[in-house]
Amino acid sequence: MNKLQELLEKEGRLLLDGAMGTMLMAAGLEQGAPPEGWNVAHPDKVRAVHRAYIEAGSNIILTNSFGGTRFRLKLHNLQDRVAELNRAAAANARAEADAAGRTVLVGGSIGPTGELFAPMGTMTFEDAKAAFAEQAAALDEGGIDILWIETMSDLNEVRAAVEGAKSVSNLPVAATMTFDTHGHTMMGVSPKKALEVMGSFGLAALGANCGNGPAEIEDVITTMHSLDPDMILIAKSNAGIPHWVDDELHYDGTPEVMAEYTKRVFASGASLIGGCCGSSPAHIKAMGEALKVAEQNAVMPSSNMPGVAAAKSGRERRHRRKGE
Repeated sequence: MNKLQELLEKEGRLLLDGAMGTMLMAAGLEQGAPPEGWNVAHPDKVRAVHRAYIEAGSNIILTNSFGGTRFRLKLHNLQDRVAELNRAAAANARAEADAAGRTVLVGGSIGPTGELFAPMGTMTFEDAKAAFAEQAAALDEGGIDILWIETMSDLNEVRAAVEGAKSVSNLPVAATMTFDTHGHTMMGVSPKKALEVMGSFGLAALGANCGNGPAEIEDVITTMHSLDPDMILIAKSNAGIPHWVDDELHYDGTPEVMAEYTKRVFASGASLIGGCCGSSPAHIKAMGEALKVAEQNAVMPSSNMPGVAAAKSGRERRHRRKGE
């Protein structure tokens, strides 16, 4: 049993963190600047964000490495610093998790490359796999607990990321896609298709993040849970819908709105719940409090809650495959 399964079985559900970019911009990161550079230039500010989420109740925090592949870093002429910046991202999060006084897991954030596969673009599967492997190896070296692939829209890219990660690390892998285009990803993947394909990748958990607000992700989780009640599902929604106000992007999801979303998405079958763009420690704190209420109001005993049942069922499936 890996650390994620152990903690999930103990807690019954896990509270994730919220946005990193939103918080770093509030701390002074300039629009368009690479957040990953702050892992080395301003580690104190990155660690302060991790600390705030831990204090808000997060059981899992994600590293500041979303754009940490050579493809994304090349946009800032940082492609030769993949290992350095990702190791630093992991070390920053690890330090805060270890200082928490309770078990907090570190997920190594791996976002999309921003490139299109041939023939629509120029990226090959092997190039993508190699780039993800390079990033995953550095995150593993830095001390993470889980490799966390997120905000994907192309199943081929998810597969490249998973295969790349598993080629260099024995850590569990989780993956989420973003269904922001009429209930599908930008590349036309439905929640049903995502579950069917990603379910064959040997993931520790899967689900949805980012997108167009809570309602969208609630629908995704409802669909996925109905198709596979045993799957450990991730729901990490943006804090509502973004709006431009005075040339700045603001999200309309208040902590209260996200708290209600938490109750609904938990009831729908998600057991790893957090926030994405626009969310803050205040949102996560409110979500954690809502999650406790949702658990208390659940009619089923804790051992039958979605997270615990899924963790046990997954372990039983693995045992059957091994003939144990």
